[in-house]
Amino acid sequence: MAGFGNSTRRYPRSRGRTGSRSGPDRATLGIIGAICAVVGFFALGIILGPVAVVCGWLAMGRRWSGSASVPALIAVVLGAIVTVLNLIGLIGLASYGFGTY
Repeated sequence: MAGFGNSTRRYPRSRGRTGSRSGPDRATLGIIGAICAVVGFFALGIILGPVAVVCGWLAMGRRWSGSASVPALIAVVLGAIVTVLNLIGLIGLASYGFGTY
Protein backbone atom coordinates (compact mmCIF):
# COMPACT_ATOMS: atom_id res chain seq x y z
CA MET A 1 0.00 0.00 0.00
CA ALA A 2 1.13 3.50 -0.70
CA GLY A 3 -0.62 5.15 2.22
CA PHE A 4 0.67 6.50 5.54
CA GLY A 5 4.16 7.37 4.33
CA ASN A 6 4.81 4.10 2.49
CA SER A 7 5.18 5.45 -1.02
CA THR A 8 6.36 3.53 -4.02
CA ARG A 9 8.97 6.16 -4.88
CA ARG A 10 11.60 4.24 -2.96
CA TYR A 11 11.21 1.32 -5.33
CA PRO A 12 11.97 2.54 -8.87
CA ARG A 13 11.05 -0.80 -10.45
CA SER A 14 7.53 -0.90 -9.05
CA ARG A 15 4.92 -0.79 -11.79
CA GLY A 16 2.28 1.30 -10.12
CA ARG A 17 -1.34 1.16 -11.21
CA THR A 18 -0.96 1.18 -14.98
CA GLY A 19 1.20 -1.93 -15.29
CA SER A 20 3.80 -0.43 -17.61
CA ARG A 21 7.16 0.86 -16.50
CA SER A 22 7.65 3.47 -19.19
CA GLY A 23 6.35 4.27 -22.63
CA PRO A 24 3.04 3.40 -24.25
CA ASP A 25 1.37 0.08 -23.58
CA ARG A 26 0.93 -2.65 -26.16
CA ALA A 27 -2.61 -1.75 -27.16
CA THR A 28 -1.60 1.82 -27.92
CA LEU A 29 1.38 0.68 -29.99
CA GLY A 30 -0.85 -1.63 -31.99
CA ILE A 31 -3.31 1.15 -32.76
CA ILE A 32 -0.52 3.59 -33.66
CA GLY A 33 0.99 0.99 -35.98
CA ALA A 34 -2.34 0.28 -37.67
CA ILE A 35 -2.93 4.00 -38.23
CA CYS A 36 0.58 4.43 -39.65
CA ALA A 37 0.00 1.51 -42.02
CA VAL A 38 -3.30 2.87 -43.33
CA VAL A 39 -1.94 6.40 -43.75
CA GLY A 40 1.14 4.93 -45.43
CA PHE A 41 -0.99 3.80 -48.36
CA PHE A 42 -1.72 7.44 -49.16
CA ALA A 43 1.34 9.44 -48.07
CA LEU A 44 4.92 8.82 -46.92
CA GLY A 45 4.62 5.07 -47.24
CA ILE A 46 8.36 4.47 -47.36
CA ILE A 47 8.63 5.93 -43.85
CA LEU A 48 5.31 4.93 -42.31
CA GLY A 49 5.47 1.31 -43.52
CA PRO A 50 8.53 0.34 -41.45
CA VAL A 51 7.22 2.41 -38.52
CA ALA A 52 4.00 0.37 -38.63
CA VAL A 53 5.92 -2.91 -38.74
CA VAL A 54 8.05 -1.94 -35.74
CA CYS A 55 5.07 -0.68 -33.72
CA GLY A 56 3.11 -3.83 -34.49
CA TRP A 57 6.05 -6.05 -33.58
CA LEU A 58 6.54 -4.25 -30.27
CA ALA A 59 2.81 -4.46 -29.59
CA MET A 60 2.94 -8.23 -30.09
CA GLY A 61 5.59 -8.43 -27.40
CA ARG A 62 8.58 -8.92 -29.73
CA ARG A 63 7.58 -12.46 -30.60
CA TRP A 64 5.68 -14.03 -33.45
CA SER A 65 4.04 -16.84 -31.50
CA GLY A 66 1.31 -16.63 -28.92
CA SER A 67 -1.79 -14.51 -28.76
CA ALA A 68 -1.38 -11.29 -30.71
CA SER A 69 -3.84 -8.45 -30.68
CA VAL A 70 -5.69 -7.68 -33.89
CA PRO A 71 -4.37 -4.10 -34.36
CA ALA A 72 -0.81 -5.32 -33.88
CA LEU A 73 -1.23 -8.03 -36.50
CA ILE A 74 -2.88 -5.58 -38.90
CA ALA A 75 -0.02 -3.13 -38.35
CA VAL A 76 2.63 -5.72 -39.18
CA VAL A 77 0.89 -7.08 -42.27
CA LEU A 78 -0.21 -3.76 -43.75
CA GLY A 79 3.11 -2.14 -42.87
CA ALA A 80 4.97 -4.85 -44.77
CA ILE A 81 2.64 -4.49 -47.76
CA VAL A 82 3.05 -0.70 -47.79
CA THR A 83 6.83 -1.00 -47.58
CA VAL A 84 7.05 -3.53 -50.42
CA LEU A 85 4.72 -1.52 -52.66
CA ASN A 86 6.69 1.66 -52.11
CA LEU A 87 9.99 -0.09 -52.77
CA ILE A 88 8.59 -1.46 -56.03
CA GLY A 89 7.44 2.06 -56.92
CA LEU A 90 10.87 3.51 -56.17
CA ILE A 91 12.58 0.83 -58.25
CA GLY A 92 10.14 1.52 -61.07
CA LEU A 93 10.87 5.25 -60.92
CA ALA A 94 14.60 4.60 -61.14
CA SER A 95 14.33 2.29 -64.15
CA TYR A 96 14.43 3.15 -67.80
CA GLY A 97 11.05 4.38 -68.98
CA PHE A 98 10.44 6.69 -66.03
CA GLY A 99 8.34 4.56 -63.75
CA THR A 100 5.58 2.05 -63.65
CA TYR A 101 2.79 4.55 -63.06
